[in-house]
Amino acid sequence: MFSTDLTLPLGIEIRAADWSRDEPAIATVRRRVFIDEQHVPETMEWEGIDPACDWFVAALDGQVVGIARLTAAGRIGRMAVLPDWRGRGLGSALLTAILGRAGERGLAQVELHAQTHAAGFYQGFGFAPVGPEFEEAGIPHRHMTLDLRGFP
Repeated sequence: MFSTDLTLPLGIEIRAADWSRDEPAIATVRRRVFIDEQHVPETMEWEGIDPACDWFVAALDGQVVGIARLTAAGRIGRMAVLPDWRGRGLGSALLTAILGRAGERGLAQVELHAQTHAAGFYQGFGFAPVGPEFEEAGIPHRHMTLDLRGFP
């Protein structure tokens, strides 16, 4: 499927987030990437389910530079890496951590809404597009799924 042997920049740690402690840092990344950079309406960004989700963060010396979440229903989302840290493997490491958690939870499948420009990234992990492209928050997306049966 894909390799879990990832080389990250020196000092970067991928870890499960503690919502009560990490929520302000997660919110900062979400605001910078989704609201400020991508112009997602603020009313669409914040959701009541957030505290109940599994979150993972990429951090350097305690500063969160990337995030990802897995909902109880098996939807991956809010994958974001700050601009200065993109292209260094953090997204792959975060997605690998999320997929590992989904496997631990016994999920047979996960899904996500990939921004169209990032669909190839997810296909590299085995995700398959389902249905036509659609718009969400003014951004083109593809619904994608991944069968986790047999996931390492």
